[in-house]
Amino acid sequence: MRSALPVASLARVGYGNAQQEAERTDLLKELCGHLGKAAVVKPTIRCDYGYNISIGARTFINYDCVLLDCNTITIGEEVQIAPGVQIYTATHPLDAAARRTGAEYALPVRIEDGVWLGGGSIVCPGVTIGCNTVVGAGSVVTKDLPPNVLAVGNPARIIRSL
Repeated sequence: MRSALPVASLARVGYGNAQQEAERTDLLKELCGHLGKAAVVKPTIRCDYGYNISIGARTFINYDCVLLDCNTITIGEEVQIAPGVQIYTATHPLDAAARRTGAEYALPVRIEDGVWLGGGSIVCPGVTIGCNTVVGAGSVVTKDLPPNVLAVGNPARIIRSL
Protein backbone atom coordinates (compact mmCIF):
# COMPACT_ATOMS: atom_id res chain seq x y z
CA MET A 1 0.00 0.00 0.00
CA ARG A 2 1.30 3.44 -0.90
CA SER A 3 1.87 6.03 1.79
CA ALA A 4 0.02 9.31 2.17
CA LEU A 5 3.24 11.17 1.33
CA PRO A 6 2.19 12.24 -2.20
CA VAL A 7 -1.06 13.81 -0.93
CA ALA A 8 0.75 15.65 1.86
CA SER A 9 3.49 16.73 -0.54
CA LEU A 10 0.96 18.04 -3.07
CA ALA A 11 -0.44 20.33 -0.39
CA ARG A 12 3.00 21.89 0.14
CA VAL A 13 3.96 22.37 -3.49
CA GLY A 14 3.09 25.74 -4.94
CA TYR A 15 1.80 26.18 -8.47
CA GLY A 16 2.20 28.66 -11.22
CA ASN A 17 5.73 28.25 -12.46
CA ALA A 18 7.05 25.44 -14.67
CA GLN A 19 9.21 23.83 -11.98
CA GLN A 20 6.33 23.68 -9.49
CA GLU A 21 3.97 22.29 -12.14
CA ALA A 22 6.52 19.58 -13.03
CA GLU A 23 6.90 18.67 -9.35
CA ARG A 24 3.11 18.48 -8.94
CA THR A 25 2.84 16.24 -12.01
CA ASP A 26 5.53 13.90 -10.64
CA LEU A 27 3.69 13.66 -7.32
CA LEU A 28 0.38 13.00 -9.10
CA LYS A 29 2.02 10.19 -11.10
CA GLU A 30 3.20 8.69 -7.82
CA LEU A 31 -0.21 9.14 -6.19
CA CYS A 32 -2.54 7.94 -8.94
CA GLY A 33 -2.87 4.48 -10.40
CA HIS A 34 -2.60 6.13 -13.83
CA LEU A 35 -2.07 9.71 -14.99
CA GLY A 36 -2.40 10.08 -18.76
CA LYS A 37 -0.22 12.22 -20.98
CA ALA A 38 -0.98 15.95 -20.78
CA ALA A 39 -3.56 15.48 -18.01
CA VAL A 40 -3.88 18.52 -15.74
CA VAL A 41 -5.00 18.38 -12.10
CA LYS A 42 -5.31 21.72 -10.33
CA PRO A 43 -4.95 22.06 -6.55
CA THR A 44 -6.39 20.93 -4.30
CA ILE A 45 -7.33 17.35 -4.92
CA ARG A 46 -8.53 15.25 -2.00
CA CYS A 47 -8.67 11.46 -2.09
CA ASP A 48 -8.60 8.41 0.17
CA TYR A 49 -5.84 6.40 -1.48
CA GLY A 50 -4.96 7.72 -4.92
CA TYR A 51 -3.91 4.39 -6.38
CA ASN A 52 -7.56 3.59 -7.25
CA ILE A 53 -7.74 6.67 -9.51
CA SER A 54 -7.05 6.47 -13.25
CA ILE A 55 -7.01 9.76 -15.18
CA GLY A 56 -6.92 9.64 -18.98
CA ALA A 57 -4.83 11.66 -21.39
CA ARG A 58 -5.67 15.34 -21.91
CA THR A 59 -8.15 15.36 -19.04
CA PHE A 60 -8.50 18.57 -17.03
CA ILE A 61 -9.52 18.51 -13.35
CA ASN A 62 -10.09 22.00 -12.00
CA TYR A 63 -9.65 23.34 -8.47
CA ASP A 64 -10.90 21.81 -5.21
CA CYS A 65 -12.12 18.39 -6.33
CA VAL A 66 -12.78 15.41 -4.05
CA LEU A 67 -12.23 11.87 -5.36
CA LEU A 68 -13.14 9.36 -2.62
CA ASP A 69 -11.47 6.29 -4.09
CA CYS A 70 -12.31 3.40 -1.76
CA ASN A 71 -13.01 1.60 -5.04
CA THR A 72 -11.84 2.47 -8.56
CA ILE A 73 -12.50 5.83 -10.16
CA THR A 74 -11.80 5.63 -13.89
CA ILE A 75 -11.76 8.96 -15.71
CA GLY A 76 -11.42 8.72 -19.48
CA GLU A 77 -9.55 10.85 -21.99
CA GLU A 78 -10.35 14.49 -22.69
CA VAL A 79 -12.71 14.76 -19.72
CA GLN A 80 -13.41 18.23 -18.30
CA ILE A 81 -14.07 18.38 -14.55
CA ALA A 82 -15.04 21.82 -13.23
CA PRO A 83 -14.18 23.24 -9.79
CA GLY A 84 -15.64 21.64 -6.69
CA VAL A 85 -16.72 18.37 -8.30
CA GLN A 86 -17.02 15.41 -5.93
CA ILE A 87 -16.82 11.77 -7.00
CA TYR A 88 -17.71 9.18 -4.35
CA THR A 89 -17.21 5.42 -4.32
CA ALA A 90 -17.82 4.87 -0.59
CA THR A 91 -21.35 4.15 0.59
CA HIS A 92 -23.18 2.71 3.60
CA PRO A 93 -26.16 0.41 4.20
CA LEU A 94 -29.58 2.06 4.13
CA ASP A 95 -30.67 -0.05 7.10
CA ALA A 96 -29.95 1.99 10.26
CA ALA A 97 -28.99 -1.03 12.40
CA ALA A 98 -26.50 -2.24 9.81
CA ARG A 99 -25.12 1.28 9.39
CA ARG A 100 -24.55 1.58 13.16
CA THR A 101 -22.23 -1.43 13.00
CA GLY A 102 -19.84 0.69 10.94
CA ALA A 103 -20.47 -1.30 7.78
CA GLU A 104 -19.20 0.41 4.66
CA TYR A 105 -18.69 -0.71 1.10
CA ALA A 106 -17.62 0.91 -2.13
CA LEU A 107 -18.74 0.78 -5.74
CA PRO A 108 -16.64 1.79 -8.78
CA VAL A 109 -17.27 4.98 -10.75
CA ARG A 110 -16.54 5.32 -14.46
CA ILE A 111 -16.43 8.62 -16.35
CA GLU A 112 -16.01 7.87 -20.05
CA ASP A 113 -14.13 9.88 -22.71
CA GLY A 114 -15.20 13.43 -23.52
CA VAL A 115 -17.47 13.95 -20.49
CA TRP A 116 -17.87 17.43 -18.98
CA LEU A 117 -18.85 17.59 -15.29
CA GLY A 118 -20.12 21.06 -14.38
CA GLY A 119 -18.98 22.91 -11.27
CA GLY A 120 -20.04 21.51 -7.92
CA SER A 121 -21.60 18.39 -9.37
CA ILE A 122 -21.58 15.15 -7.38
CA VAL A 123 -21.19 11.65 -8.82
CA CYS A 124 -22.48 8.92 -6.51
CA PRO A 125 -21.08 5.39 -6.00
CA GLY A 126 -21.55 2.84 -8.77
CA VAL A 127 -22.33 5.38 -11.52
CA THR A 128 -21.09 5.27 -15.12
CA ILE A 129 -21.33 8.41 -17.25
CA GLY A 130 -21.23 7.69 -21.00
CA CYS A 131 -18.96 9.29 -23.61
CA ASN A 132 -19.43 12.99 -24.39
CA THR A 133 -22.20 13.48 -21.81
CA VAL A 134 -22.49 16.87 -20.11
CA VAL A 135 -23.59 17.12 -16.47
CA GLY A 136 -24.85 20.57 -15.48
CA ALA A 137 -23.36 22.53 -12.59
CA GLY A 138 -24.65 21.48 -9.18
CA SER A 139 -26.19 18.25 -10.43
CA VAL A 140 -26.22 15.05 -8.36
CA VAL A 141 -25.70 11.95 -10.52
CA THR A 142 -27.28 8.98 -8.75
CA LYS A 143 -27.74 6.64 -11.74
CA ASP A 144 -25.89 5.77 -14.93
CA LEU A 145 -26.09 8.27 -17.79
CA PRO A 146 -25.84 7.14 -21.42
CA PRO A 147 -23.46 8.68 -23.96
CA ASN A 148 -24.18 12.02 -25.64
CA VAL A 149 -26.81 13.54 -23.35
CA LEU A 150 -27.19 16.67 -21.25
CA ALA A 151 -28.28 15.90 -17.67
CA VAL A 152 -29.05 18.43 -14.93
CA GLY A 153 -30.62 18.64 -11.50
CA ASN A 154 -30.88 16.76 -8.22
CA PRO A 155 -31.17 13.98 -9.02
CA ALA A 156 -29.65 14.49 -12.48
CA ARG A 157 -32.18 13.92 -15.25
CA ILE A 158 -31.58 13.78 -18.98
CA ILE A 159 -33.06 16.87 -20.63
CA ARG A 160 -31.87 16.29 -24.20
CA SER A 161 -29.55 14.44 -26.52
CA LEU A 162 -26.36 16.09 -27.73
